[in-house]
Amino acid sequence: MTSIAKRAAMSLANWRTAPHNSWSFQHVVEFVPTATIQLRTPDRGKEAAAGSLDGLKVSDRDGRPVPLETHFRDSHTEGFVALKHGATVGEWYGAHADPDLPHVVFSVSKSITAVLAGIAAEDGKLDLSAPVTTYVPEVSGSAYGDATVRDLLDMVVSIDFDEAYLDADGAFDRYRRAMLWNPARPDQAEENMVGFLSTLRKAGHPHGVRFHYVSPNTDMLGLVVERAVGVRFPDFLADRLWGPMGATGSAYVTVDRAGSSRAAGGICITVADLARLGQLILDGGRTAEGAQVIPTGWIDDMRANGDRQAWVDGNFFYMFPEGRYRSCWYDVGDGRGSFCAIGIHGQWLWVDPTSRVVLAKVSSLPEPSDDPTALHEIRVLGEIARML
Repeated sequence: MTSIAKRAAMSLANWRTAPHNSWSFQHVVEFVPTATIQLRTPDRGKEAAAGSLDGLKVSDRDGRPVPLETHFRDSHTEGFVALKHGATVGEWYGAHADPDLPHVVFSVSKSITAVLAGIAAEDGKLDLSAPVTTYVPEVSGSAYGDATVRDLLDMVVSIDFDEAYLDADGAFDRYRRAMLWNPARPDQAEENMVGFLSTLRKAGHPHGVRFHYVSPNTDMLGLVVERAVGVRFPDFLADRLWGPMGATGSAYVTVDRAGSSRAAGGICITVADLARLGQLILDGGRTAEGAQVIPTGWIDDMRANGDRQAWVDGNFFYMFPEGRYRSCWYDVGDGRGSFCAIGIHGQWLWVDPTSRVVLAKVSSLPEPSDDPTALHEIRVLGEIARML
């Protein structure tokens, strides 16, 4: 429970900062406008009895073994679910966390949005090689004017924009204000997503040659998918992915003042449903009942392809030196076929096909992005997957 005084201290100006974020990340709907993906539904089938994570030890930052629970507490974990062969084999929740409340997964949203692009392409409604302006002509004068949908998916758009999460007076702050994630400023005009994206300019190199991680690319992808299928983003997500895969928790996505979804970082879901998504992809896009939800070809392409040189020349090479990036998913490059989705403040979906293990983790790290913390988490998730 949160006291009246603690809640009164939270606002749009500080909801993503510690210590408020340990509460606000499960109550985003109180700070930012949202559109419903689905309401909580009864469980559609009894899960296998959860095993215990007790006794598991992982490496601390110095390489010494520590109890897994110690790592969870140190990494500000709110919820963790481990699946093995599709069955729940372990869960852990922070003392203040509610397993039934959606948690913002930040840039894991990108990976979900890319899955929707794959579904739309399989339907014949989205051409991944087409120019972005085929679907969103309003951005013809921007960096996206000669980019393709595939450039968006693989983060190889040439764009003059930096992912500066703590920016308080620059382009990233403008971006956040356009998404209604930051307070409006009386000295600045109000913008919406399309308006802001149309102002972004191209960098000095061609599209397609260098991995450059920027969130506006996937917000643009969300708009492209929405325009291509002719259905609002949260409705398409609910009808074609979340419902068919058997998600049971409430889910929503933040929207701007025009109702456009924050496809790059605004999806809020339960950690259990995040794990279900990982299992669905691990199983080739097919549910346990045999329904094909995600095209197998799209999953095969995501797992096998991606421009290795673009990744090497990009700005995230240090995270996965042997990896790649394809369709908004990271290939870990660990020799086990592992792939993952990542969000700031400690959101992870890790899939190890060799162990048939899926790990979902939501957190409230004080800093949005911290390289040593991310590298340590990569090591720990790999250890857990191998142990299980």
